[in-house]
Order: sequence, then structure tokens, then C-alpha cells
Amino acid sequence: MDLMAQAEYPRDLAEQFGRNLKRARGRAGISQEELAAITDLHRTAIGLLERGSRLPRLDTIIKLSGGIDVPNVVLISGMRWHPGAHRRGGFYVEGEPARTMRQP
Repeated sequence: MDLMAQAEYPRDLAEQFGRNLKRARGRAGISQEELAAITDLHRTAIGLLERGSRLPRLDTIIKLSGGIDVPNVVLISGMRWHPGAHRRGGFYVEGEPARTMRQP
């Protein structure tokens, strides 16, 4: 499903995940095609994730971290949940200004 159809997910999270994935894959020295084969994902899915156009499911994060041979936390580095005091909390990317984001 395209991220644009998932309005409840902050685009900032998908973009941060994509940066983390691309950096980790580059450090591992493997191509998108190789990672796709290792993880049993389609190459275009890897590209969508790296561009921040798609937010991965938990099982996909586990497959990707295993395929690149990095801890899961490497792929979600820089992403946090900001709890709300008297209102709902929200996701944010570290180092960027906080703003209100819709939640699932």
C-alpha cells in the first residue's frame, strides 16, 4: 500500500526509515536486488522503502535487518514516540521540530 494512502502514518517516519535502510545496505555493500533476494521481497519494495514512499511492517523490518546483518534498532534509529500529557502522543524524528501528527 502506498504511503500516501496511509494518512495515519507520518511521512517523516517513512523517510527516516528509508535513510537508515539505504545507509545500512550501502555499508553492507549489497545492492537492492541482492537484498530483495535475501529477504524474499521484491526489488521495487526495497526502492519504495528507501525513498520513504512506504512504511514497513514489523516482519519486514526483521527480514531487512537480518538480510543486512544489523540489529533491528539500526533501521529505526532516530525515530521516537512522544507521549501526550492530556492529548494523544505522536511519532517524531529526532532533531526535527515537533509537530502534531495523526495516529493510527
